[in-house]
Amino acid sequence: MEVTLSPKYQLVVPKKLREKLNLKKGQKFNVIVKNGVIIYTPEIPLKEMKGILKDISIEGIREEGDRV
Repeated sequence: MEVTLSPKYQLVVPKKLREKLNLKKGQKFNVIVKNGVIIYTPEIPLKEMKGILKDISIEGIREEGDRV
């Protein structure tokens, strides 16, 4: 999927993706930049996150160099 940066430096999330991810107008996003890659993650209210980590695997999430 491709999007274009507007003259006002805005990105438009395509309708199919907005519907699939259940995004809402005015929703806030966290921005992560790593090695030239931009990642936008929608902020989710804490109440909606209950049980989200159940059965999650952390394998491959962090790079070896990121560990403390």
